[in-house]
Amino acid sequence: MEKLQMCDLHKQYLNIKDQINRAIQSVIDDTSFINGRYVQEFADNLAKYMGVKHVITCANGTDALQIALMSLDLKPNDEIICPDFTFISSAEVIGLLKLHPVLVDVDYNSFTSTVKNIEQAITVKTKAIIPVHLFGNSPQMEEILSLARKYNLYIIEDTAQALGSDYIFSDNSTKKLGTLGNIGCTSFFPSKNLGCYGDGGAVFTDDDALAERIKMTANHGCKEKYRHQIIGMNSRLDAIQAAVLNVKLKYLDQYIDARRKAAHYYTENLKTLPQIITPQEYGYVKHSFHQYTIKVKDGLRDNLKEFLALQGIPSMVYYPVPLHRQEAFRTIARTRSDLEVSDMLASQVLSLPMHTELSEKEQDRIIEAIKQFFEQNQAGQN
Repeated sequence: MEKLQMCDLHKQYLNIKDQINRAIQSVIDDTSFINGRYVQEFADNLAKYMGVKHVITCANGTDALQIALMSLDLKPNDEIICPDFTFISSAEVIGLLKLHPVLVDVDYNSFTSTVKNIEQAITVKTKAIIPVHLFGNSPQMEEILSLARKYNLYIIEDTAQALGSDYIFSDNSTKKLGTLGNIGCTSFFPSKNLGCYGDGGAVFTDDDALAERIKMTANHGCKEKYRHQIIGMNSRLDAIQAAVLNVKLKYLDQYIDARRKAAHYYTENLKTLPQIITPQEYGYVKHSFHQYTIKVKDGLRDNLKEFLALQGIPSMVYYPVPLHRQEAFRTIARTRSDLEVSDMLASQVLSLPMHTELSEKEQDRIIEAIKQFFEQNQAGQN
């Protein structure tokens, strides 16, 4: 029996192998490995796809967030609001820059920050909000944007798990997630919706002045070689990764459609199980299902995960420890409400295999194993 993968990048590669190989070989033939035309071509194409004026590429998604914060006029001890239930990088860069992450609870169904929790956390020290588009979903950005205008706050979108998703405003206009706030950030980690074959990231903005500052920050603080105007960092997307991404960008919408199809198949076949809560979709966002994350009730999550592993079926817990319980944030993070939803999600979430080449046959195997687990669990209780 073929081994199942959480994310099968090899099958995806085989479908575009000739294009990828030619793209990589072109970079090697040109020996143009740092910056140059391949990186600029990808940045231009991504900007066109996103409908944004400026795309500044960098080394990874965490750097993208750090560069975004460094480009703003922030001072030590300023506060940045971010969700408690997310990957560490969203808050890690805040602490790295001697700022204070203010951790807010998330909505149980969407996994994302709520407007109410964000507003309750705002103080005179608050300077920015980092909404995280987790698992391919989005918080209610239209309301968060309104809140930011009310309190004169920056919005830095973490779009690492939702690149390509459309946000639908109340007037039915649409924009890509990552282009709604002042700055958007993403990662090109291999398993992402748009992933390279190493690491990479990018920052988006429509603000010309911010774009210049972001470019300088990512390039040792200079826009003219050897003339350094600010303290920056060295963060570059290499040309081979840019060439790979330029090929895969053409397929991004197709990849998202494949993820959505797989997600709907999961939901249709799992929704009748009372111990499972399937992911919820909302009318204001086109969920891209970077992960398909269920919630397992009655304390059975870890037992189900172990059972699936015995059947050769991988699954992952994103994220088992909320940020407010991480030692790294013990002295620098601030909270202004309880974080019980984050704690609850940490004990219930389980992500099932999800990728662009996932077949219904493979999904049937996963679904049947889940059903078998609950049937055995029920029989054991009788």
